[in-house]
Amino acid sequence: MLFSHPDNYGIAGYYMSYRRIGVLRDTSWKMCLSTLAFLAVAAMIAFVRYPLQDEPVIVSAVAASSGDYRKQRLKMVETQIARPGIGRPAIKDKNVLAAMRKVPRHEFVPGNLRRDAYYDWPLPIGHGQTISQPYIVAMMTELLKPKSTHRVLEIGTGSGYQAAVLAEIVKEVWTIEIVKALGKRAKETLAEKYPKKVKIKIADGYYGWEDGAPYDGIIVTCAANNIPPPLIKQLKEGGRMVIPVGSPFYTQNLLVLEKKKGGEIIARSVLPVAFVPMTGAAQKQPRK
Repeated sequence: MLFSHPDNYGIAGYYMSYRRIGVLRDTSWKMCLSTLAFLAVAAMIAFVRYPLQDEPVIVSAVAASSGDYRKQRLKMVETQIARPGIGRPAIKDKNVLAAMRKVPRHEFVPGNLRRDAYYDWPLPIGHGQTISQPYIVAMMTELLKPKSTHRVLEIGTGSGYQAAVLAEIVKEVWTIEIVKALGKRAKETLAEKYPKKVKIKIADGYYGWEDGAPYDGIIVTCAANNIPPPLIKQLKEGGRMVIPVGSPFYTQNLLVLEKKKGGEIIARSVLPVAFVPMTGAAQKQPRK
């Protein structure tokens, strides 16, 4: 189900889906050929729709007006987030819904993908990274239970979209991106929109950001094999962390951690997801 795997990775996502339902386990040569044919067609479709690129592409077609994008954004919130239909719990936090209605997602994706900005799926932003689907952004934000007085740490800035949503709600957002090109691009975008509320640096998010600790909330937008100890240490007592945990080659679990008085950690699993992996020091840690 697409909802269960919101941040699939293009062709890898097709492969993973077929592997899960057992098609690739059939050893007959006919099935192998049909599977390879399917993957070839899927690759061509993906390449045409989302060409490989590391920089935004500005298309020559007439861009949609700001009013058109606003209508699409309001429809996105109404149909995908506030009333998502059977199988998905509705997002009810009024501040989260207001932030999702306000932040222009199309400004955080490459130019040639703006037409798809308000559909309910992830989009590539270059360097092997994605911007998460709107519903997942809204849900992870709600799970954090953000308040206007909070300081939040984000690991994995990406395009800056999640940080922008948080900036509409909380007092401060401290965000870290390990990919230099993405961090530089996001820094320019966020500095223009939230010059006093968002701090960003290019570094390995596994180690967190001690300068702003302790944080009322920590949100991680990439999957780690284990929960990084530095992040637990930098979470304030009474604070929450939302993080996908698991191997990038299989379904991960979206966890919500609460740090109780005295440092006790209570964790619960929310749903299966599929995020891009946390890189850097996280990849050197053994899976527990």
